[in-house]
Amino acid sequence: MSNRVRCNCHRCVIRGLMGPAVVVTVGVLFLLDQLRGGYLSFGNTFPVILIVIGVISLASNLAPDDGHISGTGAPPPPGTTRPPENPYASQGQGSGR
Repeated sequence: MSNRVRCNCHRCVIRGLMGPAVVVTVGVLFLLDQLRGGYLSFGNTFPVILIVIGVISLASNLAPDDGHISGTGAPPPPGTTRPPENPYASQGQGSGR
């Protein structure tokens, strides 16, 4: 099991629905193509995928981010240590000759 800290704010929860919503939408569109054909073929209805992506993105951006856990500022899980900082990070960038 992963020790990764997951954010449970409304914004991240809604954004996590993007993949499943697109997969379900594609499945429904292919089902309509097989059942009805003609005007409801996938070639005519694929823009619905873009609409679903836009609606979920809009809902995600409008949702509050109270309690959001960012990836960079989260403390390490208990029992682990942060890796040591690179002592050579500032060296090798030119010596000003």
